Amino acid sequence: MKITYYGHASLGIEVGGKNIIVDPFITGNPKAAGIDINSLKADYILVTHAHGDHVLDVETIAKNTNAVIVSNAEIATYYGNKGFNSHPMNHGGSWKFDFGRVKYVNAIHSSSFPDGSYGGNPGGFVIEGEHKNIYIAGDTALTYDMKLIPLRTELDLVILPIGDNFTMDVEDAIIASDFVECDKILGYHFDTFGYIEINHEEAIRKFFDKGKDLMLLQIGESIEL
Repeated sequence: MKITYYGHASLGIEVGGKNIIVDPFITGNPKAAGIDINSLKADYILVTHAHGDHVLDVETIAKNTNAVIVSNAEIATYYGNKGFNSHPMNHGGSWKFDFGRVKYVNAIHSSSFPDGSYGGNPGGFVIEGEHKNIYIAGDTALTYDMKLIPLRTELDLVILPIGDNFTMDVEDAIIASDFVECDKILGYHFDTFGYIEINHEEAIRKFFDKGKDLMLLQIGESIEL
């Protein structure tokens, strides 16, 4: 499983011979100017919620690739009504795709499209594939529901927002990693704009002091599990 960071909360995942894009907000992020969305491969686009900084490039990528958009029922219906391929999910449900199993889990946030359309309830994704399991938390507060995840899935990586103001901060993310019983963390949703700028060295140190590994990737950088 290969994970590439495209800035903000946007990710690329290669697993089971398939390409997945998560929450594509690339063309609107000056920090991601080096990423050409027209060159991105996508069999699936996973969307945690409907805010503009998570869905901006969904339609362009879906048009280019004919990808299946996977999200909650409201978001999937929104795109389905526009003629895109979509797969609706809801909280607690899972589905076996051709790259692995995906479960849609709770997140504490809000969700509406830039045009004001209702975006359903926000969520995160647990992905089990190629004998590696990851949890993408999406935009969320720290929530006790995270404790439910390791009851079903032993995680190899947890991807957590750490920018504060709109989501968890670093301290809450450390607790979240305890809740999901995973000490390998990829941080995201930070630095894109002023409200969520963080001190990288301090964040890494705080995780390290708790015996945890926080990775803060450069845009375009990848890791392999």
